[in-house]
Amino acid sequence: MKALLYTPSLPRFFGARLLGKRFPRKLLPLRLAEVPLPEREGFLRVRVRLSGICGSDLALLYGKSPPSIAPFFSFPAVLGHEILGEYEGSLVAVNPLLACADRGLPPCPRCQEGEEGLCQNVAEGPLAPGMLGYNRDLPGGWGEWVLARPERLYPIPPGVPEERAVFAEPLAVVLRGLNKLKPWPEEVLVLGMGTIGLLAVRLLRALGYTGRLLAVAKYPHQAERAKAFGADGVYGSAKEALLARARRYRYLLFEGYRGGYEAVVEASGSGRGFREALALAREGGKVLLLGAPGLEVVDLSPFWFKEVALWGSYTYTREEFREAVGLLPELEGLESLVGGVYPLEAWPEALVAKGKALFRPKG
Repeated sequence: MKALLYTPSLPRFFGARLLGKRFPRKLLPLRLAEVPLPEREGFLRVRVRLSGICGSDLALLYGKSPPSIAPFFSFPAVLGHEILGEYEGSLVAVNPLLACADRGLPPCPRCQEGEEGLCQNVAEGPLAPGMLGYNRDLPGGWGEWVLARPERLYPIPPGVPEERAVFAEPLAVVLRGLNKLKPWPEEVLVLGMGTIGLLAVRLLRALGYTGRLLAVAKYPHQAERAKAFGADGVYGSAKEALLARARRYRYLLFEGYRGGYEAVVEASGSGRGFREALALAREGGKVLLLGAPGLEVVDLSPFWFKEVALWGSYTYTREEFREAVGLLPELEGLESLVGGVYPLEAWPEALVAKGKALFRPKG
C-alpha cells in the first residue's frame, strides 16, 4: 500500500531542529513509499478515510520531541494517530493505543485500572514500542490501511460528517484533561487558539460549563473562532491577560505578579506557552497541560511559591474515547477547523497548511 514513511536520520534531525520551519520540507525524513500491510492475528484491516496531522507529528519531524519519550516509539513507521476509518462499509474512529491487551500480555497495574493510556508495557511484548502512528510493526493513518483490534473501533454516529468525525482522537485527549478540572472552576482561561485550544473551548461549553470562559489568541481569525465556540472574551496576548487580572510588583530589575486565573489550560504546546501559563495561574490555581512541550528552561517557583497544581493529558481510557465519539453530533462547527484535505503525495504542502490539515489516501 502507499503510505508516508518516517525514517529517522541524524543529519536531517539536527538540520530540522536547528532551522525549524526554514528547513526544506522535501528534506524532512518523510517519504511516500510502497509498504507491506502486515497480517496479525486478532487485528482487522481498516481502510483509512481521513487522518490528521497533529502537533506531535510536526514536533517529531522537526526534531522537537522530548528525548525521554524516544524509547517508547519505534521507527521506521507510517505516521498518523488521528484516524477515521471504514470497516465493512461503516465509518469508525480508531483508538490508536497498543496496550497490554493488544500486545498479548497480562494487564499491568494501570491497564487493570482501565488506564490503558498509561500502560506500563508500551515497550514490551511481541509488538514494537509505541501506539499506531509511532510503531514500526503496524502502520499509522498516513497510509491506505491500518490494523486494529475490534474493540479499538468506535462507530461514528449517523449524520456526523467525516471532517468532524476525524477529530475523535484529539477530542478524547481534551475531554480527559478537562475532566481533571472538575469540580468546575468559576473561570477558565485557555491559552493558545490552535486546534487543541479551540477544541477545549468548544468542548467546555458542550459539557455544560457555564462559568466565565476566556481565551488568548494570537491571530484575529482565531479570536473570532473562539468567540463563536463560546468564549466570553479573548485577549491578544498572555501579557494582556496577565495585566488584566494580576497586580505587578517590582524590585530593582525584577518583577512579579499576584493574582491571576483559577484555571489555565495551556494548549499551544510551546515552552513559552507553558511559562506563560504558570505566570497566569493565581495562587492555588491549576494549570492543565494539553500541549506537549519538551526540553525547556522553566521557572519552577510557581509550584511552591504560589502552590500552583499541574495536570497533564496525553491519551485516554476506552470510556473517554467512547464519550468523545458520542459527543460528535453535538459539536457542530468542528469541521470548520479543517484547513485542507490533501492526498498523500501533497504532504509538503499539508505540513504548512493553515488550520487542521488532513490526509485522504486514495486507496
